[in-house]
Amino acid sequence: MKKTLLAAALLAGFAGVAQAETSVTLYGIIDTGIGYNKISGADNDALNGSRFGMINGVQNGSRWGLRGSEDLGDGLRAVFQLESGFDSGNGRSAQGGRLFGRQATVGLASDSWGQLDFGRQTNIASKYFGSIDPFGAGFGQANIGASLSAANTNRYDNMVLYQTPSFSGFQFGVGYSFNADDTNTAQTGWRTANNTRAITTGLRYVNGPLNVAFSYDQLNASNNLPTAQTDATPRMYALGASYDFEVVKLALAYARTTDGWFAGQGLQSSAGNIGFSSNVFSDGFKANSYMVGLSAPIGGASNLFGSWQMVDPSDGRLSGLEDTDKTMQIFSLGYTYDLSKRTNLYAYGSYAKNYAFIDDVKSTAVGVGVRHRF
Repeated sequence: MKKTLLAAALLAGFAGVAQAETSVTLYGIIDTGIGYNKISGADNDALNGSRFGMINGVQNGSRWGLRGSEDLGDGLRAVFQLESGFDSGNGRSAQGGRLFGRQATVGLASDSWGQLDFGRQTNIASKYFGSIDPFGAGFGQANIGASLSAANTNRYDNMVLYQTPSFSGFQFGVGYSFNADDTNTAQTGWRTANNTRAITTGLRYVNGPLNVAFSYDQLNASNNLPTAQTDATPRMYALGASYDFEVVKLALAYARTTDGWFAGQGLQSSAGNIGFSSNVFSDGFKANSYMVGLSAPIGGASNLFGSWQMVDPSDGRLSGLEDTDKTMQIFSLGYTYDLSKRTNLYAYGSYAKNYAFIDDVKSTAVGVGVRHRF
């Protein structure tokens, strides 16, 4: 009897060691609500209109994923992450129907030298500025990516990304994509120069209430594009910071964009799109972007936040798009209420003038919803 108990105890101990060496975690978010959107002021009346109905992925994109690690010894780990986005209103896959469109990476990690990942993943600007944005890189046109387009949750295929550990609050990251979007046949080919390639890098400092980030992103155009576009090399330099005063958190950001625009917030309508939902290459285009944001806790479960964004195109227009030289401004306000650690309610409203730099085009978006994390 004693031997049986001893054997059972040893087996339980070995099982605990195995679990400590290798782990796989299932996680996800479901975000669904009701919203109202209106577009007005477009020259083409077919593009104007409004919609009331179900919305999803507003505060955070709905997703499910697997992340795991294996202890390889001497502080080295093998790591992977597979993340699939979906529309919680109809159950369809997001990100163009990709199985793991949000992220699909495998790599090596160490507490002493950092992490190296291979595969589809977000760029450095999106990783570093999401924590500065009062809207947490969510809530549609309200998020910081509407003005700092390289921080608009840009995902690159075929990317190698390295990030250092945090050294006294400092962290550095750099990545290179051999082909930023495999699904874009106009920018893809078997030759290296036929693919649109991407460079992303940045440095951040996070220490207590202070969060400062700098990023640089660049796209090298595919030779398959028209000559007017291959001459353009879109670049964005961005600097942002937030400071938590406890009663209120202040956020500021500035970016300089040249030769085009990274993924933007294209406005959807029954007659087509207004603006640009993918990369735009335009030689000579320049724009300055600004964001000022505030957030404040209310009691122990609520948070109120808002931001003002402005993009001033200082030179040229985006090629192929008419009247894209007007100053765009976006005013947004949001609220969340925590029902538990994993479930919260949210409400937001956002108004944009001269949206996508088009004269007198206005976009209004309001919504309420519920987000659950597991």
